[in-house]
Amino acid sequence: MDSSDESLTVEEYMTREVSTVTPTSTVGDVARRIADSDDHSGLPVTDDSHVEGFVSASDLLLASDETPIREVMSTDLLVAHPDMNLDDAARVILRSGIQRLPVVDDSGDLVGIIANTDVIRSQIERATPDKVEELQETIEEVHGVETNRDRQEVLLSELRPTQTRVYADELEGRSYELERGLAEPLVVVDNDGELLLVDGHHRTTAANELGIEEMEAYVISVNKRVDLEMAKTAEEEDLQSVSDITIVDYARHPLVETTQRMGEDDDKPA
Repeated sequence: MDSSDESLTVEEYMTREVSTVTPTSTVGDVARRIADSDDHSGLPVTDDSHVEGFVSASDLLLASDETPIREVMSTDLLVAHPDMNLDDAARVILRSGIQRLPVVDDSGDLVGIIANTDVIRSQIERATPDKVEELQETIEEVHGVETNRDRQEVLLSELRPTQTRVYADELEGRSYELERGLAEPLVVVDNDGELLLVDGHHRTTAANELGIEEMEAYVISVNKRVDLEMAKTAEEEDLQSVSDITIVDYARHPLVETTQRMGEDDDKPA
């Protein structure tokens, strides 16, 4: 289960503090723990740290409250090793449809758990810097300026959007990500003190609705003010703050209503 030095490993992204139950725990106790938790749909079953199985909410459905977990848990389960390549673990998680993969050492002891959300986070952290670097190089080449890049917290109230609209259905997904700490950093250009939001309009709008005041961002700072094309949209549409972004709900979009009316018209006699 060795991985190359260039590859990310499960150990780098796994959660080390893991909630577990024992084989002698009862169905009733475990059901209450799962019901009271916002994060768990199942739990590893361990005996002195050694992984014995896994119990999910569905395993509990037909069992009485007094039944010991050893009688309902799954014992034929998939596990990962800390040295496992993260991409390989991602394939196992995505192809098997499971949400969490227990991580065990060479002795079979539980040392962590890797979740589908951890995999998503790893992909975000690898993809976003490349996107930012490409934008940074473009600004330098087109405008003949020098730039610096930093990752920092920015106040949403100080951002000027460069996109006029976002879509309500996508906002639901962005809100879900924000509430679980999965949202990728924003991309912002500091054009001589004017903070232009380049990437992350759905995220900032969702954050604004959730009452979040600060977000993490990659900030590209220009050493002198330049006439950026992205700023023209802000000027032309008079976009001053995140609250100026229009939320479009296609469930009530005129084209949808027209399609419905067309269907009604088809029912009318010629």
